[in-house]
Amino acid sequence: MRKTVDTFLERLLILIILIMLIAVVWQVISRYVLGSPSTFTDEIASYSLIWLGLFGAAYATGKELHLAIDLIPENTIAKSPRFFHGFVTFFVIVFAILVMVVGGLRLCWLTWALEQKSAVLKIPLAFVYVVLPISGFLIVYYSFDSYKQKIKML
Repeated sequence: MRKTVDTFLERLLILIILIMLIAVVWQVISRYVLGSPSTFTDEIASYSLIWLGLFGAAYATGKELHLAIDLIPENTIAKSPRFFHGFVTFFVIVFAILVMVVGGLRLCWLTWALEQKSAVLKIPLAFVYVVLPISGFLIVYYSFDSYKQKIKML
């Protein structure tokens, strides 16, 4: 299952980068070559960057490439590795559920209920923000899976 999710995310991230690249290149061509800047490419690039960052955060969590700050000495962690891995995993999951999933779903619902649309593309902003709860779910999935694998190794 994890391999399938990894492959899907890798391909999705490549697709998002390609969309963003095409939008930015077209923006440059339309502005400097054609002399009439495109109006929609700025929104496409901005929304692509949001999706790239959030799906990239989920992917980094799955590959355990996310940023870590070592506040506790290694010898203290070595005494009780299950506790410390569980402690970190617990707070990552709590953050992902409360902020990304619950907050993201509330944001999507609110923008949908208020019928907010993007300025140029006129798409519902809920479609743009839906990446927040999806990436939150992915982070929760990866966190559980990584913790399970770490516990097996200990």
